Amino acid sequence: MKYDLVIKNGKVILETGSIVTDVAVKDGKIAAIGQDFESDQIVDASDLIVSPGMFDAHVHITEPGGGYRDEWEGYVTGTSAAAKGGVTSFLEMPLNQVPATTSGETIRTKFEAGKDKLLADVYSFGGLVPYNIENGGIQELDEAGVSAFKCFMATCGDRTIEGDFMNVDDYSLYEGMRQIAETGKVLAIHAENAAITDRLGEIARAEGKSKLSEYVATRPIFTEVEPIRRAILFAKETGCRIHICHVACPEGVEEVIKARAEGVDVTCETCLHYLYFTTDEIDAIGNTAKCSPPIRGEREQIGLWDQLFDGQILTQVSDHSPCTLDLKDKENAFDAWGGIAGLQNDVDVFFDEAVQKRGMSLEQFADIIATAPTRRFDIEGKGAIAVGMDADFVLIKPNAPYTLQAEDLEYRNKISPYIGREIGAQIAATFVRGNEVYSQDNGVSDNFVGEFK
Repeated sequence: MKYDLVIKNGKVILETGSIVTDVAVKDGKIAAIGQDFESDQIVDASDLIVSPGMFDAHVHITEPGGGYRDEWEGYVTGTSAAAKGGVTSFLEMPLNQVPATTSGETIRTKFEAGKDKLLADVYSFGGLVPYNIENGGIQELDEAGVSAFKCFMATCGDRTIEGDFMNVDDYSLYEGMRQIAETGKVLAIHAENAAITDRLGEIARAEGKSKLSEYVATRPIFTEVEPIRRAILFAKETGCRIHICHVACPEGVEEVIKARAEGVDVTCETCLHYLYFTTDEIDAIGNTAKCSPPIRGEREQIGLWDQLFDGQILTQVSDHSPCTLDLKDKENAFDAWGGIAGLQNDVDVFFDEAVQKRGMSLEQFADIIATAPTRRFDIEGKGAIAVGMDADFVLIKPNAPYTLQAEDLEYRNKISPYIGREIGAQIAATFVRGNEVYSQDNGVSDNFVGEFK
């Protein structure tokens, strides 16, 4: 048989181990793993790691912008960054686009906005908000094929913008969980205590505080732990499967571990920036490092690494949530947009930090970035290099340091806290269903082969 694509001589990460072998692709699927395959398109992966492409379970794309956020991240730039960064598919959050994805009509608006603009496969979260629990919004989103649902227990959204996202109150969370449980899908939760963090922020402002580290102090660890406990209690009551987003402290993960031991269907993720940055350096970095929950201290970072290695954290994600420069360029950190642009460095930074610096096995690396999250969110055909799976690959050049520059970024707004950092590995190429969407030789493709799933 003649195949469409053969990747030769790479160290291929299989679920059973990592071996130097060849991978053959036919009609977008992995057709064979072994030797002596014929193809007109052969990619020599000698000295490269061939990993399943990353499935980033937490990405914000802001298209459509609704006339309010039109200059934020769009599908072309966002999925170009994904391609250049080795992310072959991702779960897109139901905000910050306008309108937010909270109904059948709004998800169709989103699909139309992204038509023919994708270089990665995009799966969708549907939003749980107070205004869609009584009008059939959850059911419409389920019928439209969302992969999961998302809600905020922290304050979010702009009430002056019609159709913007909105955080849940306790009743909305309970009732939304009850409805989502009937779909069998997972509810992902941003867990922070809104009443306490909002008030602590107001007090800090009134006292004249303005540093990013002072912003961190207004979101102490217990304001993460308490809503995680509350969400778990509601999940016990409703039978809803839940996933705690971007956990920034080991104490939050411990709550998930205890709940799983009690039979609750709950998982959690952390973010690359919690594993990479610490509070003591963020004032020097500036507002590009502002996020919520905030970047915490070295103790928390070490604890998260330990829990990740122990398999207690499902996956690491980018929580890619960029904005325009003016929203970050504020003298007072409390006034700056809280979101980090990290999608393009999902794989290279994590490979360097986890595998090269801390000795993580290639098999665990692939499980964290691809296999575990696709299984959790019931994503079929993704997440592993095996016959019959989608031919989604990232080719990684190990021990190849480079310094990230702003001009390297594919984002619409070239803002990132990783700029200026030396990263010890490079993305050599990315393939989505057997199509090259990026290589160091050819750059980012203009063949928009990605699909909404």
